[in-house]
This record gives sequence, C-alpha cells and structure tokens, in this order.
Amino acid sequence: MPQDFFGRIIYILQNRGPSYLDGAKNTMIIAVVSTLIGCVIGFAVGIVQTIPVSKRDNIVKRALLWIVRLVLNIYVEVFRGTPMMAQAMFIYFGSSVLFGINMSMWFAAFFIVSINTGAYMAETVRGGILSIDPGQTEGAKAIGMTHVQTMLYVILPQALRNIMPQIGNNLIINIKDTCVLSVIGIVELFYAAKSVAGAFYTYFESFTVAMVIYFVLTFTCSRLLRWWEKKMDGKDNYDLATTDTLAHTSGMYNYPGREEDEWTENR
Repeated sequence: MPQDFFGRIIYILQNRGPSYLDGAKNTMIIAVVSTLIGCVIGFAVGIVQTIPVSKRDNIVKRALLWIVRLVLNIYVEVFRGTPMMAQAMFIYFGSSVLFGINMSMWFAAFFIVSINTGAYMAETVRGGILSIDPGQTEGAKAIGMTHVQTMLYVILPQALRNIMPQIGNNLIINIKDTCVLSVIGIVELFYAAKSVAGAFYTYFESFTVAMVIYFVLTFTCSRLLRWWEKKMDGKDNYDLATTDTLAHTSGMYNYPGREEDEWTENR
C-alpha cells in the first residue's frame, strides 16, 4: 500500500475500481427509475388535490374528494416529514412484521425512493398547476373543453415547463440520497466506498473517490436537464402563419418586393 495520498487513490482505483463502477451504476438506476415513478405519483396526487369543487356539486362527489384528499395529505405530510433512512428501515423490516410481506432489497429500494419522491413532487405539481393564470382555464372552458381536456392540453404542458427545475433537483437529490439504502443492504456507491474503506483502512481516500464520482454524476445530470429545459422553451420569436396575403399578422415579416414596389410608385 503506497504511503502518499494520490498513490493510495491510484491503488484503490486499480484494485477496487469495478466495485465503484457497479455501485455508481446501481445508484443511477435507482435514482432515475425512482424519480420517474415518483413524478407519475406526484402528478396524480397533485392533479387530484387541484380538482375544483363547488357547493353546486353532488354531495357524494364532495365527500369522496374530501376523503381522498385527506388520505393524500396524510401521505404527503408523513413522507415529507420523516427521513428516508427511517422510512427505509420501517418499510423494509416493518412490512414483514406487520403484514408478512418479504420484500426483496431491490423492490424495497425502488418503492422507498419512489414514494418519497412522489410526496415532494405532489406539492411541486400542485404549486405548478396553481401558478398557471386562471384565465387559461376560463378560456378553455369557454370553448367547451372539459376539466380533463383542460388539464391535459392547456394546464399540464405549461405546469410541466414551470416545474422542470424541481424535477431535476429531485433527481440530483435522489442520486445522493440513495446512500441511505445501504442500511437495507443495497450495494450502491456509498456501500461500495464503505466496503473499500473497511478492506484497506483508507477511509479518507476511499470516500474522496466516492465524492468525486457523486459530483460527476450530479453535474452531468444537471447539465443535461438544463439543456432539456432550453429545448422546451422553444424559439425566442415566432411569426404567425396565414394564407391571407392582405393580413399583415406579424410585424417581423417582410413581403418580397414590397420596398421595390413602393419606390416605383413614388417615382
């Protein structure tokens, strides 16, 4: 074992580099898949929480929505108000004790991170929907669109663009927070670094390598998400398309030969 810091880093990478790569791969798989599932859960919960209710609605509908929203609010508050490590221990070990369900470690990992992400995304989606100008909903209803059509074609596309930064933020958080899954035996990046540190007694060097890998993963995902956000923004300027040559619908459009005709008329 080399005595200098960088020599130990190189020694660790040469001997346990594949372990780090396997851990990083597992970390990314859990983070990406769980973030996608969590987004679906969050959109479902957020949409239900923003369904409009008035006194003119059927009492059965109002009662049912009240019960559903109460359950969803409890879910959101519980999973936002407790640490993921405690949730992992409770769900993985508690499911066997309370319900006799023996979860596999991988199923438990995806399930835990997904429902935790879903709780945060629910509030994000709710805020994104409420941030859209009410005039958008009124205009959609004025042309005969139902509530479902309004949400699908008018509100959600705009809300999605508004909450894209938070979706990316949740992905980056999940990449880092998968380290808590080591308590249930998932071999992710933190678990791999801990194993290397215990084998060589090189805690500082082993976790330095892990930190660099975590940074590379999160920085790369952050740049990719920024690029996606810009693609969703579209072009800066748009010209209205029209078949009526007499209707000058865009101040930026130039009619071919217009300046030449005006010069000829003035002569």
